[in-house]
Amino acid sequence: MTRDKRTNLVHGGTKRSQWNEVSEAIFLTQGFVYDNAEAAEARFLKSGPDEYIYARYGNPTVAMFEERMALLEGAEDCFATASGMAAVNGALMSLLRAGDHVVSARALFGSCLYILEEVLTRYGVEVTFVDGADLAQWQSAIRDDTKAVFFESMSNPTLELVDIKAVSDLAHAVGAKVVVDNVFSTPIYSKAIEQGADIVVYSTTKHVDGQGRCLGGVILATQEHIRGVVEPYMKHTGGSLSPFNAWVMLKGMETLDLRVRAQTAGAVALAEAAGQHPALSRLIYPGSPSHPQHDLAMRQLGAGGTMLALDIKGGKDAAFRFLNALDVVLISNNLGDAKSIATHPATTTHQRLTPEQRAELGISDGLVRLSVGIEAPEDLVRDVCTALDAV
Repeated sequence: MTRDKRTNLVHGGTKRSQWNEVSEAIFLTQGFVYDNAEAAEARFLKSGPDEYIYARYGNPTVAMFEERMALLEGAEDCFATASGMAAVNGALMSLLRAGDHVVSARALFGSCLYILEEVLTRYGVEVTFVDGADLAQWQSAIRDDTKAVFFESMSNPTLELVDIKAVSDLAHAVGAKVVVDNVFSTPIYSKAIEQGADIVVYSTTKHVDGQGRCLGGVILATQEHIRGVVEPYMKHTGGSLSPFNAWVMLKGMETLDLRVRAQTAGAVALAEAAGQHPALSRLIYPGSPSHPQHDLAMRQLGAGGTMLALDIKGGKDAAFRFLNALDVVLISNNLGDAKSIATHPATTTHQRLTPEQRAELGISDGLVRLSVGIEAPEDLVRDVCTALDAV
């Protein structure tokens, strides 16, 4: 029987020990014992379901988390990683070889940009960057020998969307794989695989944990790709998720749908209340009709999401006055948390970029990224509007 994703968030992938515990067990172990030498040999030759060798290769708690994430995303299989960046690195490095060609959206999180600009090119991969919102640039850049395309479905921090279906159609026409970093879209609203993505990655540090506790990530794809391409790379290079963090993520998933929808409601309220404030040169929120890609956001996600950005007049000094006047909203560089968080990308997450690169991406010195939490929307509106008044 097919279950709703909200039910799978609570029950999906659960395996109980002989004690029949209600809450998933933490198997905090590195290794596993074999009945005899022949059994050890057989397991190393071919492991079956619920047969484990070493925590870097697999673990019962991690396997529960992987299965639940696959059910949520609508993927055949999943590999859990130590962090979101381990997922991005693993998805790309396991897929690509020297001489391959990748086309990537230019608007990326700083660490993603580092992997594409510095790491992949160091090993002989050719990377072409495009404006992710411009389909003509994708069409021009994708070649017959392109091996993969990569983009954030909603970019960090300027909330620019990429049309997953349209780019996937272009990539698949030449046999290229579509790799999507889906963090801002969230697995609650995402239909990335249905829309054409071959490989989806998340930093589960963000909305999945959602409570500021643990690092984690996942790579989602077909079973053939996960077990034949991703797993050999990840288990030999050591980027696997710890069992304790997997357990924390499992607990986070139980409330994920409730939290993301409450965060989105708060983001909508903030966008409506602050959108016309005179301290702003612009407010960026895909859920607002004023967003240039609002129709795409509604078609692709059905909601505006949990993130918005405020471009404050007066540059860095004005942005800092705003940040320092906040009371409820915290200053940090995480996102997707139950607590609302404000970030100044130009001096934190994207500070390694040159001023010219930041300008090209639309990251002004006055831009503040807001990750909306689950606080009462009226408190968030009052806090943000009061801080804008202080500017």
